[in-house]
Amino acid sequence: MTRYITFFLERHQFRILRVCIGILFLWFGGLKFFPGLSPAEGLASTTVEILSFHLFPEWLIMPSLATMEVGLGLLLVFSKEFRLTFWLLLFHMACTIMPLFILTEVTFKSFPFQLTMEGQYIVKNIVIISAAFVLVFQRKSNRIHN
Repeated sequence: MTRYITFFLERHQFRILRVCIGILFLWFGGLKFFPGLSPAEGLASTTVEILSFHLFPEWLIMPSLATMEVGLGLLLVFSKEFRLTFWLLLFHMACTIMPLFILTEVTFKSFPFQLTMEGQYIVKNIVIISAAFVLVFQRKSNRIHN
């Protein structure tokens, strides 16, 4: 049984990683379709307002973010092409990290080390970014070795 599990995980480890990240995007993005359900709603909305210089209509922010995140989740779970997904994910992650710099009063209790819950919610994205790099370089490594 252990051999089978080891073989399965070795064979499917990168697919499992993609699906797990995809589930996160589907889950958190899906919550944004329903006002008040996403714990990141206020932070995300304020960040987009600031980054777009208040040019993006407020009523459109959450549905747009929800659509983008669910779309990323679907690409991660179902698409075999990862390059475009990787760049979209990286762009999204760069935007989600911005509150650490533009909303420090919301993301830090005491700068630079004591994070608020919102700050912790953002910093965990480092793991997603790292996993995305593992996936993109795994693909390149497979092309080199094949």
